[in-house]
Amino acid sequence: MSIRKFIATTSRQALKDIRTELGDEAVILSNRKIEGGVEIIALANDEVTKLTQSAVANKAVAVKQLELLTRPAPITLESSILSEIKAMQSMLQQQFAALAKNGVQQSHSDTSGLLYKMLNAGFSAELARRLLEKLVAGKMQSASGINQVLKRNLRVVSEDNDIVDKGGVYALIGPTGVGKTTTTAKLAARAVVRYGAERVALLTTDSYRIGAYEQLKIYGKILGVEVHTIKGTEDLRLTIASLHDKHLILIDTMGMGQRDERVAEQHAMFDAVGVPRLLLLNAASSGETLEDVVRKYHNTNVIGCIPTKLDEAVNLGAVLDVVVRHRLVMNYMTNGQCVPEDLHPINLDYLLHRAFKPTERKTPFTLTPRVDVSYAY
Repeated sequence: MSIRKFIATTSRQALKDIRTELGDEAVILSNRKIEGGVEIIALANDEVTKLTQSAVANKAVAVKQLELLTRPAPITLESSILSEIKAMQSMLQQQFAALAKNGVQQSHSDTSGLLYKMLNAGFSAELARRLLEKLVAGKMQSASGINQVLKRNLRVVSEDNDIVDKGGVYALIGPTGVGKTTTTAKLAARAVVRYGAERVALLTTDSYRIGAYEQLKIYGKILGVEVHTIKGTEDLRLTIASLHDKHLILIDTMGMGQRDERVAEQHAMFDAVGVPRLLLLNAASSGETLEDVVRKYHNTNVIGCIPTKLDEAVNLGAVLDVVVRHRLVMNYMTNGQCVPEDLHPINLDYLLHRAFKPTERKTPFTLTPRVDVSYAY
């Protein structure tokens, strides 16, 4: 009987060697880890068949001899040894199947590096898992594969729907400190260059924050555009009507925490007048904070988003994550305080490069894989 020992650096390589030499139906007798790899003892399936046939023949001869000596009534050969051998064969085949499965798991573990890469970039575990499943199914377990899948799922406004060229009335919304006033000025400056100051107007609903109106008024004076303060729904309606000759009207809003009850009141005011909104997302915020912001600020009249403060963010995975999962359309991106220079069209290659750019050093928040991640899945 030819029992073979196979030693390889990985289970997958050992299984490949076994299939090559003993066939796909070989039976695994044992497997164990050894220094530098694994050791698997296997037996060809035809050897098991021969063993079974030999056991049956031996059993038949023994029974015949017993009949000749004692001449009892005829007995029926129930082949208990055959049953035991078949049971053993079945058990060993199950071992083989389990080992083969481990080989598949080890293949999947090749994506563990990509998982750590995504998590360290700020992506959520939920999106990372979904993307890695797509990569495994499409056999694209690589960083370039991640970029391809993300590119297909990141939505960017089309040229026909660019708010500066399309014109209309838009409100910029988002939490305190996200950069609404500065971004409003940046968009206005872009519109002034293309259509002239007389075709642009700025509005603000922020009558609470000290200096809010003054800041926007300063920007308006620099750009040469009208600036109006809005107090309530009817005032908003009348002001927009009076500015019907403008190409673009931008509304700066009061910064409120996403859990502030006034967020709902703000939505109600804009919904009543039919004003579409752009949600500003601070790229330097944590994933949990961004998720909460989107859930509280997003509704059907939020037509897109603008990631801000890219210059302050260590990585961009979190902001791209919420954009993908909530299917938000990115209109522009900002990366500084300069007006109008720090407002840019969306560049997916840049965003993905920044998202996965290795940090200069590890931090307490950096995930590192264990030495043995062979069976991470």
